[in-house]
Amino acid sequence: MTQESALAILKTGANVFLTGEPGSGKTYTINAYVDYLRQHGVEPTITASTGIAATHIHGQTIHSWSGIGIKNHLSAYDLEKIVSTEYIVKRIQKTKIIIIDEISMIDATTLDTVDKVCREIKQNDEPFGGIQVVLVGDFFQLPPISREKEINFAFESDVWKKMKLIICYITEQHRQNDDKYFEILSAIRKNNYNEYHHEYLSKRLIDLETSKLHSSNTTRLFSHNIDVDNINKIELEKLQGVSTRFTMKLKGKDNLVFNLKKGCLSPEILELKIGSIVMCTKNNKDKGYVNGTLGTVIAFESGTFCPIIKTKLGVRITIDYVDWNIEDNGKIKASITQIPLRLAWAITIHKSQGMSLDEAIMDLSEVFEYGQGYVALSRIRNLSGLYILGWNKQTFQVHPHILKVDVFFRKESSSAEAIFGDMDKNQLKEIQNNFIIICGGVLNNFKLKSKTLNNGNTLENTFLLILQEKSLLDISKKRDLSLNTILGHIEKLFNSKKLTNEDINYLIEKKTFNKILDIKKTFQNYDTSKLTPVFKHYKGEFSYEQLRLARLILF
Repeated sequence: MTQESALAILKTGANVFLTGEPGSGKTYTINAYVDYLRQHGVEPTITASTGIAATHIHGQTIHSWSGIGIKNHLSAYDLEKIVSTEYIVKRIQKTKIIIIDEISMIDATTLDTVDKVCREIKQNDEPFGGIQVVLVGDFFQLPPISREKEINFAFESDVWKKMKLIICYITEQHRQNDDKYFEILSAIRKNNYNEYHHEYLSKRLIDLETSKLHSSNTTRLFSHNIDVDNINKIELEKLQGVSTRFTMKLKGKDNLVFNLKKGCLSPEILELKIGSIVMCTKNNKDKGYVNGTLGTVIAFESGTFCPIIKTKLGVRITIDYVDWNIEDNGKIKASITQIPLRLAWAITIHKSQGMSLDEAIMDLSEVFEYGQGYVALSRIRNLSGLYILGWNKQTFQVHPHILKVDVFFRKESSSAEAIFGDMDKNQLKEIQNNFIIICGGVLNNFKLKSKTLNNGNTLENTFLLILQEKSLLDISKKRDLSLNTILGHIEKLFNSKKLTNEDINYLIEKKTFNKILDIKKTFQNYDTSKLTPVFKHYKGEFSYEQLRLARLILF
C-alpha cells in the first residue's frame, strides 16, 4: 500500500493499524494525518509506547495519558481511582482520535487495560469508548519488555479483535537506496536469511583494532548502555580544550517532566568540546537537520555559546535550544528545553530506533532479544556504510510468531487498498468530511472557496486563489507579484498549517510528481533542504519552482 492510500483510509475515521518495513514512511504518513486534522480544527491525542518514541512525535506515553502508570493490570480500586481523577477524565472525554506509536512494544494486557479505562470514562462499550484508534509500528522491531517467558503481543489482545482494524501495510521504501542491502534486510524479515546473504554481510566484518582506525565521525551501536557511556566519555576526554556545558531547563509537573527527560535523547547536562562528534536529536527542516544527522562541533556561537556543527557533507549549522513538550488537547502540559544534540561516538540500539544513519560500526555479539539485530541493521542506508564487530545467533532472528501474522497483515492490507481504490472519489470524500464534522471540526476549504479577495491581506488572497486551484502563473498575474513571492506565500501558509499537501498537489507538474520519491532520496543523499544541490543534480530537469513545491510536501 502507498502512503497516499493509507492517508486516505485514515481520514475516513476507521480504526487503523499502520505498519511497514523500517524507512517505509509510517511517521511521515502519521504526521500528514495530524496536519490534516489540525487544518480542519481537530486535535488528535498523540501517544507512544515509550518516552523516547513519545518525544519523536511530540506526545506522551500511553501509560501516562491513560493514567495506568506502570500497571498493566487494574484492580477495581485502581480503576475507580483513575476514573475519579478529574484531569484524566477530562482529557479522555475530549479525545476523538488517539494515535499510539511503536505498538510493537506494548503488550496485550496493557492495550486491554487502556481500553478498559477509556470505555469506563466514556461510558461507551465500543472499543476505546468509540475513539478512533490508530496503531503505528512494526512487530518485527523491538518487542514488549516482559517478565514472562512468553510475550503477549498487542495483536493478541481482546480489544485488537474487537476494533476491526483496517491494516495499512506501507510497501514504499525511503531509507535504503542500496538494492542488495534492502534484499538482505528483507530476507531477515521473512526468515529467508541464508549463506548467500551471510557472505555479503561477512565482507562488512572488521576487528576492534581496525575500528579504532576508522573515522571518529562514525557512530557506534551497542546493545548495552554501559558500552555506550564508556566510549563517549573516553572520546570526549581525549579532546583538548575546555568543555561547554548546557543544562536542561524544566517546566511542568514533576512526573510529566520526568517522562520527558526519560524519553529525550539529549542528556540533562550536555557537555561538549570543539571536535565532539554529535548527533541531532530533533527534526528541523528549516535549519537543515533531522533526528540522526551526524556532525562535528567546530565552534560555539559568540554571545549565545550555542554549538556550531559541521555535517559530513560540509554544511555548517548553528544548533539553538529547542523544546520537547507534552501536549494534551493542544495545550502544553510540560516542557524541557535543551540543545538538540547528544554525543554520538556511540549510542544504544534501542535509542537508534527511528533513526536513519549513513554509516555505523555496530557490535551485535551481545544482542539479547528478537528484532534487536534487525533494528540495528535497518538504520543504515547502504551496505557500504555498515561495519560489524561481531554477531551472535540471535542477531538475524525475528520472532517466529510475527512471521505468521505478517502474512495475514499483508493480505488484509492488499484487500483494503483494493476496496478503497475502487470506491467512488466523491463518496470517499463525503465519508472523510463527515468524520471531520463528527469530531467537531470545520471544513474550512469549502467555506473559504466562496470568499472574494481582500485588498488588505496579501497572504489570505494567495490562499483563496490556491483553494480555487488557480495555476502559479495565474496567481502571479492576478496578484501582480513574482512567482518567487507567490511561492514564499505558499511556504508561509503551509508552515502555518493553513495549507496541506492535498491543497497544493495540483500545482506540482506530472513529471515532478512521478519522480517525487526519487527527489526525496536526492535531498536525503545530499543531507540538505537547500534547492541548489538538487537542482544541479538533475541538471535543470526540474525548475526551482517545482523543487520548492516538492520540498514542501516531502519534509
